[in-house]
Amino acid sequence: MNWLSDEAISRLQAASALPDLSGTRYHLLKRVGSGGMGVVYLAEDVVLGRRLALKVLDLPDTSGELVARLLREASILATLEHPGIVPVHDAGTLDDGRAFYAMKFVEGTRLDHLDAQKETLFDLLRIFMRICETVSFAHARGVLHRDLKPGNIMIGSFGEVLVMDWGVAKILRSTISESAVDGLPNRNITAGNGAPSAALLQTAHGTVLGTVGYMSPEQARGEVENLDVRSDIFSLGAILQFLLAKISSETPPLSAVAKKAMSADRAGRYESSSALGQDIGRYLEGLPVSAYPETIFTKLSRWGSRYRVAIVLVLTYLLVRTLLLLWHRH
Repeated sequence: MNWLSDEAISRLQAASALPDLSGTRYHLLKRVGSGGMGVVYLAEDVVLGRRLALKVLDLPDTSGELVARLLREASILATLEHPGIVPVHDAGTLDDGRAFYAMKFVEGTRLDHLDAQKETLFDLLRIFMRICETVSFAHARGVLHRDLKPGNIMIGSFGEVLVMDWGVAKILRSTISESAVDGLPNRNITAGNGAPSAALLQTAHGTVLGTVGYMSPEQARGEVENLDVRSDIFSLGAILQFLLAKISSETPPLSAVAKKAMSADRAGRYESSSALGQDIGRYLEGLPVSAYPETIFTKLSRWGSRYRVAIVLVLTYLLVRTLLLLWHRH
């Protein structure tokens, strides 16, 4: 009897776990990572000759719930056409029964992996503002992300900022219904022997979805019915706090912005992610932020910082003028 080495067994196990792409237009290249419920692979669209990412469900799912959730994520992404959200090209089921969806392949660095030595406070705050813009767009379309964190933000090779992994997103009933999501393309794709039921697509009371340290208090308590845009705003505040700590640049105004966004009382947070982003924009422009009441001394300090160059030029002119007057007198 010939015994296989541990290395050979590992290779066979890895090969057996690969998705079966026969019957599709995709050619598998390599595994690139995992996100949410699935594994992400780099593949080639042999029809269009381009590389893309395939997210494939890679967990046992006898109930069909995970299949429904993965396809729901693809459908939600299909409704969110924005430069800060990776576009979805296709979705379906493979011959081996696993659900998948195809999306643009993005090369870049996760926000939590950025080299702090190469980033300035200005650069990080600009990135944060673009995250706020993307989240604001999703909120306007009636979608909560529910798992905003540095690991779900990608900085592309050309500086694009992308909010990733919408696998636990929540639909706001007041703007978009689950039936609207079910009615998107690929609705004929089924989970198990039938279409995903509404019950499978809903999150029960008491179920905690999100990441510790970035989820809001109401989210951590499993109060699904109390989640709204302010829950994502809490997570944005936690991301801002992470960025400030990353480069040790916590200033009173920025700390106040993060604190307001992360208020334990929902009513104390920013009313929208765009309002949060606008406060950061005001800080970058040397203007007062709404979260930080100024004293006369902080106002003078901010005014001096904003007009530093002009002040230096005026003082230099006055000094030179004074020296010239003194020289002429002598």
